[in-house]
Amino acid sequence: MTFMHQGLIFAHEHRFRAVAGGRLRAAVASERPAVLAVAPHRSARLLATLPPQVAREVRVIDRDTFYDAPGRMLAALHRIVLAHAPERVTVVAEPPTARGPEPAPREWRRLEAVLATALGGSALDLLCVHDTCALTAAARTTVHTTHPVLVGAGGPRANHAYLGPDAHGARSRTPAPLPLTGPVHRVEIGQSLPRLRRELTTLGSSLDLEPLQVDGLVVAANELAANVLEHGAGKGSVSLWRSHDRWVCEVFDEAGLLTDPLAGYRPADGVRSRGYGLWITRQTCDFLEICGDRGGTLVRLHFLDRSAEPEPSARESRLSR
Repeated sequence: MTFMHQGLIFAHEHRFRAVAGGRLRAAVASERPAVLAVAPHRSARLLATLPPQVAREVRVIDRDTFYDAPGRMLAALHRIVLAHAPERVTVVAEPPTARGPEPAPREWRRLEAVLATALGGSALDLLCVHDTCALTAAARTTVHTTHPVLVGAGGPRANHAYLGPDAHGARSRTPAPLPLTGPVHRVEIGQSLPRLRRELTTLGSSLDLEPLQVDGLVVAANELAANVLEHGAGKGSVSLWRSHDRWVCEVFDEAGLLTDPLAGYRPADGVRSRGYGLWITRQTCDFLEICGDRGGTLVRLHFLDRSAEPEPSARESRLSR
């Protein structure tokens, strides 16, 4: 079984419908599962052009739900593959343009780049479709550097601009600055994980986090603290603070042994006991950054508050961390 990751950049809707529709028709004709996750207006128009017996067999997924967060999107692809194993699955998906401050654009780039290894043994054909009108120059470059195959006028062809996941795997010493809008709350990592979970639950509730956010915070921090105790320095800290449109949790390990910013995406992280905590952590938060040097590793978790106003620009932010 070989995972196929292809990209289509289209300028006209008829081009999108021809390529995407052809993939879906071929899958249904072969009695293979077909999944569609594109913008609602595009999905409706595409399905209307398909024969009714084909359209009925296509599973439509809400694009915003599918592309909720990098870790959750990858997990969703794994679930789709497992649900239909050993059949080969065709997925046509439209990645939304990554907006907002870092780390959002960088982490979506990293996800696209790492799919070839994260899903390497999967019976999955993934076609990522991109409307050229919605692509900035940087976003267009990202498509070219993260897709090993591009679909041109003559069909699929090897993409010589593809760089592979390692090109997107450099670890930063520090995370991108974010504005602080409140105090920093700190909990020390000791030998008792149950104590840590209780303290974080109490802290999250006292700060009026949503119950699901509290659960996600506790699960993620517990997994990272377990890594600190088992594989790191054996001591560290958990910090929680508010930025403009998100809660930020930072877990610091004095050992600095976690050096791979793609950890939690790679296939070993999803199936082996070592590293499984990072696989879980990426699904509980919206974005995860791994930074540091020999002096220690800082893992920063972002829990977005989607009811908040968009984050102000860096020039508008006086205080940052």
